[in-house]
Amino acid sequence: MIYGVYIVSKSGGLIFHHDHSVPRIETEKTFSYPLDLKLDFDKKFITVVFGQRDGIFVGHHLMAVNGTQVNGTLLEDGKEVKEILEKEENYPLNLRFCRPRMTTNEKIFLASMFYPLFAIASQLSPEPKSSGIQILEADTFRLHCFQTLTGVKFMVVAEPIQTGVEVLLKKIYELYSDYALKNPFYSLEQPLRCELFDQNLQLLLDNFEKNGITNI
Repeated sequence: MIYGVYIVSKSGGLIFHHDHSVPRIETEKTFSYPLDLKLDFDKKFITVVFGQRDGIFVGHHLMAVNGTQVNGTLLEDGKEVKEILEKEENYPLNLRFCRPRMTTNEKIFLASMFYPLFAIASQLSPEPKSSGIQILEADTFRLHCFQTLTGVKFMVVAEPIQTGVEVLLKKIYELYSDYALKNPFYSLEQPLRCELFDQNLQLLLDNFEKNGITNI
């Protein structure tokens, strides 16, 4: 499974991102009174700000109470979620939490953080002219990076067991060359907004997940 594709300019700016198969991580638990999580009700979503347990972490959003969907700080029937959580007689309560998707600003920040890490890895390498970070591996994903001669970085985030990503990265670069670099009005530092690139990238990723590297 491919989770996402990112393109970072030679100066470290995020110029393209595409969420492909990002899993929706939800955790549902039954809580007794008093609730041992601290929640923030002052924002668009009800968010965990202190305490974590059983797969529920700080930053997760409250999505449902006893199977009823939460919209903002209200249930679907219009009741205030805060009032329900504060009354002991309502317990035990079945609460479902969800990890929020990254915002565009968060993706821009992470891309800017990866840029200096890539440069540091190149300098720390005992080998001359190191290519920097090619694979960054965690327990739940792998980040694969391919840097072009112009310094533009293509990154694919995938499952740890996913194979053939190196070939996929070069195919994405071919699409970038065809639909971005051949456009006389496109600058390497500006965000990539091209409908044909988006459509062909989606087809490429779908085909890769379905057939592997042999038919892309």
